[in-house]
Amino acid sequence: MVQAIVAERSDCELLIHPQCFLSAGHFAGTDEQRLAALREVMADPTVDAIWFARGGYGSNRIAEAAAAELPEAARRKIYMGYSDTGFLLAAFHKADLAVAHGPMPSDIFRQGGGAAVSRALDWLVRRDSSALEPRLRPPVMAFNLTVLSKLIGTPLEPDFSGMELLIEDVSEHHYSIDRLMFHITSSRNVRSAARLRLGRVSEVPENDPEFGQDESEIIAHWCARAGIALGERADIGHDADNKVVPFGNPPL
Repeated sequence: MVQAIVAERSDCELLIHPQCFLSAGHFAGTDEQRLAALREVMADPTVDAIWFARGGYGSNRIAEAAAAELPEAARRKIYMGYSDTGFLLAAFHKADLAVAHGPMPSDIFRQGGGAAVSRALDWLVRRDSSALEPRLRPPVMAFNLTVLSKLIGTPLEPDFSGMELLIEDVSEHHYSIDRLMFHITSSRNVRSAARLRLGRVSEVPENDPEFGQDESEIIAHWCARAGIALGERADIGHDADNKVVPFGNPPL
């Protein structure tokens, strides 16, 4: 279906690496196979952008190695994905590569997913500003909340000083969101961010007993305790309406 959307355009060509069809337990191939495939396309000068197929768990296992000893061709590409791909986005941004949080090919299976795929291609190919989250105030970063929490204290942790930090999540209980926010807002690095903006938190499991605060109230509570400015809601999330957020200070 993604190929059909690309076929209707005259401005791009989509190449799918054979590794995407491998299987090794939970993953699309072993760590070694996935890392080798990523390093291969990073080094290929004919590839202009690396668009991660999906954001499933596993990129944390290869992110540090993927960002080491970068070939020159890797520095001339844009890298885009979201969810667990955030580990790679963090590592690559730290290595001064151009990255963006945005829709992936697998979003085609969501209701309205064709629009998400087209939006992603509009940004990757033409840097179409209409694909962007509409109220960005650079410098910016965007992460899945759970991934952001797991980045803190690791070699992949970015510098959040002065950043507008956008967060979103999916399938987490409100008590889990509360616990994640305790950890995130305890970080001096996160506290140095210019502001935090909450995107959509979807498919929240029912809690018994009811937690007593929704995600907006939880984020506001922890930001207030940590002295972090809380900005307006962000138009990002695990859904077909997910907008593109280029990291750093991109031209908007």
